[in-house]
Amino acid sequence: MPPRLTRRFFDRSVHEVAPELIGATLMVNGAGGVIVEVEAYHHTDPAAHSYRGQTPRNAVMFGPPGFAYVYRSYGIHWCLNFVCEAEGSASAILIRAIEPTEGLAAMRRRRKLPEPRDLCSGPGKLCEALGVTIKHNGLPLDQAPFELRARVAEPEIVVGPRIGITKAVEHPWRYGLKGSKFLSKPFR
Repeated sequence: MPPRLTRRFFDRSVHEVAPELIGATLMVNGAGGVIVEVEAYHHTDPAAHSYRGQTPRNAVMFGPPGFAYVYRSYGIHWCLNFVCEAEGSASAILIRAIEPTEGLAAMRRRRKLPEPRDLCSGPGKLCEALGVTIKHNGLPLDQAPFELRARVAEPEIVVGPRIGITKAVEHPWRYGLKGSKFLSKPFR
């Protein structure tokens, strides 16, 4: 079995960690799969929640690395991020999509959909399928209910601009598993 990712893994630049998450396994309470798409957000980036400083909503981003930052997007969907870099940096990686491999029955029940492709192909879908909510905000990524395992082989990664944002859209900080049918949107 691949080794678990510890908090130390996240104590580096988001630009180093993000591509290394492609192919890693994310599990939440026994449901999850292979990470196929992520986006990096650095504190110097106008699209990052931390860009304008600390608030009650984004406080976890300013803490130590290796913790979950969960927020509501547009008041509708939960989004799961992994806090990276040294304490105070306030940088994180949005988990955009996984290929579901474990706990499919639970994911199908939560999403009310049968097709695996539709379960986790977007950050809101992923959180709904895995049961991630605000109760996961601030939890350590190397302890239950999370289980993160290193990838077993180096995958072919595609890079492109982030999606679903209006600021700093030109940054090529979106990373994905080349050829995956589980991406939220294809890379161009």
